[in-house]
Amino acid sequence: MAMASTAGRTSRGMTREEKKVIFASSLGTVFEWYDFYLYGSLAAFIGSTFFSPAIPEATRNIFALLAFAAGFLVRPFGALVFGRIGDLVGRKYTFLVTMTIMGLSTFLVGLLPGYASWGIAAPVILIGLRMLQGLALGGEYGGAATYVAEHAPDDRRGYYTSWIQTTATLGLFLSLIIILIVQGSLSKETYAAWGWRIPFIVSFALLAVSIWIRLSLSESPTFQRMKDEGKGSKAPLSEAFGQWKNAKIALLALLGLTAGQAVIWYNGQFYALFFLTNVLKVEAQSVNIMIAIALAIGSIFFVVFGWLSDKIGRKPIIMAGLALGIVCTFPLFKALTWAANPALATAQQNTRATVTAAPGDCKFQFNPVGTAKFTTSCDIATSFLTKNSVPYDVVTTAAPGTAATVKIGNETVDSYDAVAAGDQAKAKEAAFQKAVNMSLRDGGYPLKRAAAKVPDQKLDAFIAANPELKLDAAAIRGGEKTTVPVDKAIADKLLTKDEVAGAPEVTVYNIPAGGAFAMTADPAAINWPVTIGILFILVLFVTMVYGPIAAILVEMFPTRIRYTGMSLPYHIGNGWFGGLLPATVFALSAYKGDIYYGLWYPVIIAAMSLIIGLIFVRDTLGTDLNAKD
Repeated sequence: MAMASTAGRTSRGMTREEKKVIFASSLGTVFEWYDFYLYGSLAAFIGSTFFSPAIPEATRNIFALLAFAAGFLVRPFGALVFGRIGDLVGRKYTFLVTMTIMGLSTFLVGLLPGYASWGIAAPVILIGLRMLQGLALGGEYGGAATYVAEHAPDDRRGYYTSWIQTTATLGLFLSLIIILIVQGSLSKETYAAWGWRIPFIVSFALLAVSIWIRLSLSESPTFQRMKDEGKGSKAPLSEAFGQWKNAKIALLALLGLTAGQAVIWYNGQFYALFFLTNVLKVEAQSVNIMIAIALAIGSIFFVVFGWLSDKIGRKPIIMAGLALGIVCTFPLFKALTWAANPALATAQQNTRATVTAAPGDCKFQFNPVGTAKFTTSCDIATSFLTKNSVPYDVVTTAAPGTAATVKIGNETVDSYDAVAAGDQAKAKEAAFQKAVNMSLRDGGYPLKRAAAKVPDQKLDAFIAANPELKLDAAAIRGGEKTTVPVDKAIADKLLTKDEVAGAPEVTVYNIPAGGAFAMTADPAAINWPVTIGILFILVLFVTMVYGPIAAILVEMFPTRIRYTGMSLPYHIGNGWFGGLLPATVFALSAYKGDIYYGLWYPVIIAAMSLIIGLIFVRDTLGTDLNAKD
């Protein structure tokens, strides 16, 4: 491939002012990503604090994640708003504004009273702050990347801008480290009560430092020269997207670069974390440590590939990263299963479930915001199996109107329709899940059953409902027991007020292995070096597609609309194509009954960008930004 000759400002050492520009821009963007990731990492605590306790825990968590998703969805609008301001007023002042909005929004989340104090106002304000975060992030990245690029020599722009590319990963890394430190310093109860707020409040100090450093910077020389010459755009939005010559560039940037980059990035960093925690059932703190180590080892390669892009071009490295991601995604995630939860991998290989349902009873479970409810007997069965990482086949041979069944080994379990079950739905759910879990445990799945706390009033019924435990009521009543105040028994949902019948205290028995089932990963069986090695490879692919992306996007657009032009395709790619990845992967996996099937989503999107990028996107190495007015 022929490379353009380097024009304009060329090789020299990095000046003190340029080092300051890179440091200030990168620090501010690290801080913004840190703020953004905190919310996602602490969603469970946010859900329990800001949403009504009358709502079930799972629903509260869904609402919290819905608010998190809102931040992704508004990012392109932030790109339009702040991109326009950046092309009209200037780069420096625009991303000062975005950083201030982001920082104050995050700080206020840490101070915001919960539902118990402010009622419905608490979640409303929370969602408003979250949307402000998304809008600010939509304007921050384009401003920082453009600002650094316009200070860089033409033949070192990939290296200079690659420091900005480390910021998202470093922001995630910093958020994980702060969370781990705070968790390790407090008891679980204290952390759940108020300790989770500390990482949000700490962000105010980072905000102050970042603003202080950025205030000392001067405007981008390329933008200032264009402004002094009166060549600035008076309508950046209409010029960037209303004129086909510029709109075509934005479309190619989206479909040929950022969409593929986004799915490789989200797959390698965020979905890998989700996969380990929610699919492979590895304990969350261990996953955070693994991800943090992989990020610490891999982050330098953002800069390595940015530097390399100044030698061989931006496009070859990005396309190679896409190609490697396409080829290696399935093998790496399968290897991750064997390394992190070999017992689950063995069980999946040896035992599949078969769901037999009536035609039309099974729906495609696409649930991007987490609010949909699946109530048919087939959907209840497949959703439960998917959440427990069990592979299955669906056979639609049952008679219309009959409930679906789940066959595991020699055992067959009847599912139920939640609407038809009416007020019996909760009891049917418990019976269905218990029966399926017992069959899965017999089939070799790594299920553990927790202890159960049973009040004396319910002991005989509990023994009758759990014959497999072979319990003796007299032996239990004659053994160890605890006496708890009636208010605590009601709060812990051991009994209702009616069942207490005026007693001041309740006798409670602890029944080993009599409680809820949970799929687990044995900590002693996890191969930490191999797991971290696989995560590092995934991060390496991320650095290949993401390290040079800022340089190529900046160089594709003229100075007068650069901030606006590059920001929108970047945030549509990363906010929508990437942000919808977890929901899409889950839906596809549920549809097929295969925990890996959903990985076709990032593979297909990456393949689209690889094909379009190879054919239509031109490499931009050596572009003189001063000549692109």
